[in-house]
Amino acid sequence: MTPAPVEANPYQDLYIYYLSGRFRPGRGFKPDHYIGSWEEGEFSFLFFTRPNMALVEATVDRLDGLELLDHYHMTYDQWQGGDIVPCRIGRFTISPPWFAVDKHNTDTTIILDPGVVFGTGTHPTTRDCLEALQLVFEDQSIRHALDLGTGTGLLALAAARMGCPKVLAADLTLLAARTAQKNVRLNGLSERILVVQGDAEKFMDFTSDLVVSNIHYDVMKNLIRTSGFLKKKRFILSGLMRSEAVRIESTLAELPVKIIRRWDQNGIWHTFYGASY
Repeated sequence: MTPAPVEANPYQDLYIYYLSGRFRPGRGFKPDHYIGSWEEGEFSFLFFTRPNMALVEATVDRLDGLELLDHYHMTYDQWQGGDIVPCRIGRFTISPPWFAVDKHNTDTTIILDPGVVFGTGTHPTTRDCLEALQLVFEDQSIRHALDLGTGTGLLALAAARMGCPKVLAADLTLLAARTAQKNVRLNGLSERILVVQGDAEKFMDFTSDLVVSNIHYDVMKNLIRTSGFLKKKRFILSGLMRSEAVRIESTLAELPVKIIRRWDQNGIWHTFYGASY
């Protein structure tokens, strides 16, 4: 049975403003009910929990290179693709902070406020990565880990919960990095996890025993060709659709690595867990 909410979900309704151009308003832009912005190429999405068309229009007029293209109103569950409720994945109960769960059982509970960032644990690739992480920690002593494309920070949090003393979690999108940092604080893991914003490739040379990357193929194909990739004892690669997985596997076959296990979710999503020689 799903626990009853102990407080209101702060994201009941979302008001989304779709802009052409990169939204860079400066550090002082902190209006009421503003969640943050997300960039996709040369487009930006602004998220609010209350309508604020007048402010958005005024800001677009003030900043160069921006144009308001459209706006949307949807419920939070519609944005996330389903109800955000506690769920059990492997050894973990993953719960948003507005539900009553055993938050003191830190071995098995991860408190996750996803905000508007994707990565609640329900996606098949996230579940497979969590299963792969458990295999890694049963097999190896992991002292340092990289989580590239961390999103909400879930996989970094799981690695720390499994005993990894030092985790570097990186995401190119500032909103994702801020969301991950918030979740690190919610779980009391600031001494174990460092969250940074930046390009995943720039962190591959960092010393670590494990790299976890649930990320776009266009990024991953470059990650596995870096010299830093071959210095990792273990790797988990996910977020791959069938044709992408075939190409990644072909590249891995040319490297001094072995695939220990692979996951195939209905022929669509693929995950690899492997080791360097």
